[in-house]
Formats: sequence, C-alpha cells, structure tokens
Amino acid sequence: MNVILRFLLDLLLRFVRTLDWVLLGALLALMGIGLAVLHSAGGQNPALVVSQGTRYVVGLGVLWLLSRVPLLRLRDAAPAAYLLSLLPLVAVLFVGTGRSGAHWLNLGVFYFQPAELLKLSLPMMVAWYLNSRPMPPSFLTTVVGMLLVAIPTGLILLQPDFGTAMLVASSGAFVLFLAGMSWWWFVAAAAGAAAVAPVAWFWLLRPYQKDRILTFLDPESDPLGAGWNIIQSKIAIGSGGLGGQGWGQGSQSHLNYVPEHTTDFIFAVLSEEFGWFGVVMVLALYLVVVGRCLWIAAESRDGFGRLLAGGLGLALFVYVLVNGGMISGLLPVVGVPMPLLSFGGTAAVSLLAGMGVVMAVHAGRPVRGR
Repeated sequence: MNVILRFLLDLLLRFVRTLDWVLLGALLALMGIGLAVLHSAGGQNPALVVSQGTRYVVGLGVLWLLSRVPLLRLRDAAPAAYLLSLLPLVAVLFVGTGRSGAHWLNLGVFYFQPAELLKLSLPMMVAWYLNSRPMPPSFLTTVVGMLLVAIPTGLILLQPDFGTAMLVASSGAFVLFLAGMSWWWFVAAAAGAAAVAPVAWFWLLRPYQKDRILTFLDPESDPLGAGWNIIQSKIAIGSGGLGGQGWGQGSQSHLNYVPEHTTDFIFAVLSEEFGWFGVVMVLALYLVVVGRCLWIAAESRDGFGRLLAGGLGLALFVYVLVNGGMISGLLPVVGVPMPLLSFGGTAAVSLLAGMGVVMAVHAGRPVRGR
C-alpha cells in the first residue's frame, strides 16, 4: 500500500511540478471572488456562474499546459505566434461583429476576441527580438521593437477599440522598458501624443469617443445621458463604506443603476457589497500576482524569460489600474474589464495563459548558447 501511495504521489508531483503555488493560489482566490461577485451581480443566476467557471477551468488547463512547455520552445515559437495572432486581427475588420465596431469573431459555438491573443504573443515577440541583441537596446533596435508594438496596436485601433489597443501596447512597451529603453522615448511619445491630440479630436475620434472624454472631464454635465454610467458607479463605490452592504445586497447594482455590472463595472459591485475591506483584499491579491511575476523575472537567468515574465506582470498591473480608474472616475471609460472578475471568456483564458508562461519561466532551466 505504501508503495502504491508513494507512486501515486510521485506521479501527481510530476504533473504539478511546474506550477508556482504562490501565483496559482492568488489567481484561484481572485477567480473564487470573481464567481461570488458575478453570482450577485448577475441576479443569482447559476447559469452565468457555471459559464464563467467553465471558462476558468479551460484557462487553468491552458495555464498548466503552457507551464510545462520548455522555455526554449516558447522562445522559438514567438515569431510564429505573433504572425498567427495578426491574421484573426485582420479578419475581424472584415467579418467581425460588435456594438461599436468589429471586436469579435463569431465562431458559432462562442464569440472570440482576437485582440486578446496579442496580450501574450506581442510581449513574447518583443522579448524574442530583444533577447539576441545587446541591452540596453540601440536606437535602431528600439525603433524595430516599437514597430512590432505599433502594427497590432494600429489594427486594434481600426476596430475601433482604444482600451484594448492601449493594453496590448503596454504589454509590449513594458518589455522594451525592462530591456533598458531610454526614458526620452517615453517623453517623445508623450509629446507626440500631445501634438496630434487636436488632429485626433477633429478628424479621428468618433462621436462616442469624444463623449467619453467630455464625460470624464465633467460627468455632471449630462447626468442622465453620457455621464450616467460613471455617476452611478461612483455612487455604488461610495455607498459601500468600510464593510459594504453585504453580498447580494447592493442596491445600485441590483436595481440596474450600475451599467455593465457583470463586465466592465463589476468592481463597482464588489465595492458596494464588500466595501473598503473587500477592495483592499482584492487589490492585495492583484499585488501578489504582479509581485510574484516580477520576482520570477528577477530570478530568471535567461534574458527572454526575464523580459517576458516582467512584461506580463506589469501589463496586468495596467489592466487593474485602468479598470479601477475607469469605474472611479479617475480615467475615461474605455471598456476595459477587471482581470478574472469581469464576465468574459477570451480575456480570462488569455490572462491565465500568460500566467502559465510566467510559470514556465520559473520552472524552466536557463537557455544557453542560443
């Protein structure tokens, strides 16, 4: 009996040896909280929870598979993954669907958002490109790296989807930053954005995008129209207080005052029902995930793995920052979901896939001589 138990234990350990338990524990906690809040926000609809739970299971399966891929294979696959990710991004411009543009591909069984693929394949590609070149990157290397970021970002802006484009761009830009890109590039980018802002306002931005910016600056100017979403979200956050109104007791969300309360604004529901303590707990879990990614990056002796793990961790920080700023009125509403809390399959699976790659960096041996 002891021999059989030892054999089964060894077999189990062989299957889970690539998992990072600190990172996985924080992710599982976030998913559990996400399902609990989704159950409340969705009117205690079990089908909604089962659907999202199924997506989490798929995402965890992808995480486990990617965590077992050798770092060398991940690096060699980066160019192909990047190019293959661009194909559906082009296809969605012609056959895509969406309420305010073409963001999704209807695959019959489910809707697929191609831009989510770039949140993983883009930092992989930039890390692959920079890994074989001296660091900090030269002027030419930086220009090529920025071009790799600009191509998918531009395609996503054509959908148009400014929020996702910003997140995808940040995932590649952080890899360049970790490689030692000079600060003056960021200053030049900010100056360039300021210079083209008037042109974008009059000729590029669509009416609903202008409304979002004006609403961000003064939401009370149209409280029953464009400003409704953010005003109701801020009321929900404020009504939560320290301890919250209780699970399933949020009046703003359950009376349908909070918009998109199962997707983009689900963090407002959490704030209303669990209060300041709930918000701090969730933010602490995000901090654990980001911090663990950065620790794994710092411990990695492989340049590709170090850049990739660090870039994915910092990109997650931006996702949380943008959604949190959006629902609290500190940033314009750009339609960015809260990672692992908002309802949605493609975003959850892509994020868990990225965490699987981070675990592969932690578990893999350094790649030498390549």
